[in-house]
Amino acid sequence: MDREIEDVLDAVGPRLRALRRDRGITLADLAATTGVSESTLSRLESGQRRATLELLLPLARTYDVPLDDLVGAPRTGDPRIHLKPIQRFGMTFVPLSRRPGGVHAFKMIIPARPEPLEPTPQTHEGFEWLYVLNGRLRLVLGKRDLTLASGQAAEFETSLPHWLGSADGGVVELLILFGLQGVRSHVRTDPDRPSHGGNQR
Repeated sequence: MDREIEDVLDAVGPRLRALRRDRGITLADLAATTGVSESTLSRLESGQRRATLELLLPLARTYDVPLDDLVGAPRTGDPRIHLKPIQRFGMTFVPLSRRPGGVHAFKMIIPARPEPLEPTPQTHEGFEWLYVLNGRLRLVLGKRDLTLASGQAAEFETSLPHWLGSADGGVVELLILFGLQGVRSHVRTDPDRPSHGGNQR
């Protein structure tokens, strides 16, 4: 077997383990979702079992990632990055990072709406940093209700109830960094301090 292919296959196990842990999924949960036995998944992650298409396809569906992301196969010839937008919660997420685990970068697009949505704050483990590229963002964070204009940033623990939406019904484009361990930027929007473009309601 070609050495480059062997290196790619050897990296699949650690890549799958990092992705599963990053998503907070147990082997038992993954086995129930994919139909692949827990022992097989464990051997696959530890490198004791070689990856096959039969094993990787249900994993790619469960993680909602392209098969290439699980394998990490080197791209040849074409230098372009092929981004695959994901539609969730009525918004578009464009993954900008491909490496499982660690920090994830997204471009998030909130579509224009004739009527504003009622905030439905959610909580989950992690830390989020966001930067408004275009439009006016409404950020509900705990008891705070903020408006961020283009060029402003915010960071927060996602264990706090939070919700993102358009402040004026127009399209909003954001750059988002998210990580379970947290990524702290030196740029911060202080909800307690008045600033140009931001306000507290």
